[in-house]
Amino acid sequence: MSLAISDGARAALSAWIDHMRALDNAAENTLKAYQTDLVGFLTFLGEHLGGPQGRGALAGVVLRDMRAWMAHERAAGSSARTLARKLSAVKNFYRWLSDHDDFDATAVLSTRAPKFTNKLPRPLAADAAMRVIETTGVQARQDWVGARDMAVVTLMYGCGLRVSEALGLTGADMPLPEVLRITGKGGKVRMVPVLPVAREAVEAYVSLCPHPMEADVALFRGVRGGALGARQVQKAVEASRLQLGLPASATPHAMRHSFATHLLNAGGDLRAIQELLGHASLSTTQAYTAVDAARLMDIYDAAHPRARTKSRAD
Repeated sequence: MSLAISDGARAALSAWIDHMRALDNAAENTLKAYQTDLVGFLTFLGEHLGGPQGRGALAGVVLRDMRAWMAHERAAGSSARTLARKLSAVKNFYRWLSDHDDFDATAVLSTRAPKFTNKLPRPLAADAAMRVIETTGVQARQDWVGARDMAVVTLMYGCGLRVSEALGLTGADMPLPEVLRITGKGGKVRMVPVLPVAREAVEAYVSLCPHPMEADVALFRGVRGGALGARQVQKAVEASRLQLGLPASATPHAMRHSFATHLLNAGGDLRAIQELLGHASLSTTQAYTAVDAARLMDIYDAAHPRARTKSRAD
């Protein structure tokens, strides 16, 4: 950590991270992001206030200090979205710290986040999604690499897996069962049906892979035999996107969004799709699916108790 952070503040940050890990079951990537954001904030305070600020001094942060930090972040190039995320981490830390050290954190907690427009994901049309899968499978120089890339993208589109979830599979998961047990963000476990086409794509890859499929080793392997990285998947899909003339929004994660949207358009239940995706809230699932307002109203009318009661009364 930065030398501009006092030992007391460093210990407080470490204790908060441990608290988040133990009680809130936060994912390791999330915890790393929180720590990075807080290190930046605490480093700024040390420079802004003339030296490392001890744990007690953190209670004395006022609104002008928060505004100075936000101005510093914007000048450094942080977007409104990024700054809002960093402010959220700072507020979470201060809620915990104020409870433990018994001080009023209103100055920090009342700081307003900058406004920004949420960029909703852009799912691909069904035919475009299929073309991405097919193109990804044939563009690699080695047949087994093409089969590997095709299998990963098929799992994302056919099962709604995140890139990290697909790459988290190991040799022990073979042969793929009809229903996969997936551990997603925050350690949340969900059961995901595996379509025959996805199972066949993975089996085709395994049959061609030159590396041994050991139970405790990653299922998807790089050329040299190590675990395949997400960046390699991104590059494969990007190459397909460019070849097909698709927009920049055609990313690996867009395949997951497409899975949800196409399932919903085919008559799938929004709550069931939420479970399949592993979303904590229904609002997240709604944001990640591109359906028109009329379709959402049909779902509402079919599912909402008051709507059904009104229909019977009519």
